[in-house]
Amino acid sequence: MSQFSFEFPFLLLLIIPFLICAKWCKERSRAIFFPHVQKLVASSVHKSSLLQFLKWFGIVSAIIALASPVLSHSYTNTKKEGRDIVLITDASESMLQRGFDADDPLKNKFEVVKEVVEDFIGKRENDRIGLVSFGAISFVASPLTFEKEFLQKIISMQYIGMINGKRTAIQDALVQSYNMMSKSKSKSKIAILLTDGMDNGSKIPLEDVVKMINKQDIKLYVIGIGYPNRDYDANYLKVLADAGGTQAYGAKDASELNRIYEEIDKLEVTKIDDKRVVQHTYLYIYPLLFAILSLLFFIYFRNSKGV
Repeated sequence: MSQFSFEFPFLLLLIIPFLICAKWCKERSRAIFFPHVQKLVASSVHKSSLLQFLKWFGIVSAIIALASPVLSHSYTNTKKEGRDIVLITDASESMLQRGFDADDPLKNKFEVVKEVVEDFIGKRENDRIGLVSFGAISFVASPLTFEKEFLQKIISMQYIGMINGKRTAIQDALVQSYNMMSKSKSKSKIAILLTDGMDNGSKIPLEDVVKMINKQDIKLYVIGIGYPNRDYDANYLKVLADAGGTQAYGAKDASELNRIYEEIDKLEVTKIDDKRVVQHTYLYIYPLLFAILSLLFFIYFRNSKGV
């Protein structure tokens, strides 16, 4: 955005003394600067509109130059610092339970979770997001990527039964997720674990997983869906969340799950560093040049008339 202004606008008031003097002290002004007054006030020169124009154009240009006209151009340099986020989602058979969404009781938990996660991904404009799914085993459904449409398509293609077995390997999924995040150079790293079960299939013990979480600078949000201590172990999830420096959430239905993801989205807003830069272009040289040229032409035309 460009803006024109004067650095010393009060100097524009200098035009007032010149206007006053032009009306009340013409002869005195001429006597001061030109000793041969009678000769210089020849009627042809005195009435010359060209000389009057050059005189006043020079005066006004000089005053404008003194006021220092400035053209200011401001622009904003925006730097967005995105995050690396890994979504760790339970895809075990317990996620087939229906009735989680009051608006559509026929939907199972997994279908509701896919919709909520897809919506969450759509809101994270400047982040890289990866997907890890787990059941009896865990696997990387997608590495960290900025391709939101690709991620949403991968989620829509997932289904219960794509991972064999009826067990739940939460700790193995966390280790796999943290290994993927360890290669990231992002300043901000986040993992979001969602499950409706209890770990009964991991090969890696809980103590080792907690140590791993404590050592790495990765925030771990934990969400249990269903009813605590019936569908999932609330104390177990709290241990994981405490190690990850956050809190454990519980969602008994789809609306609560939506609210939790919205809260996490607000907590982990993308950092935006806006730096406003103003560039000044000083234009006084142009009116100063016009003033000098006007003076030179004024002297030339007066001399050419024999004054």
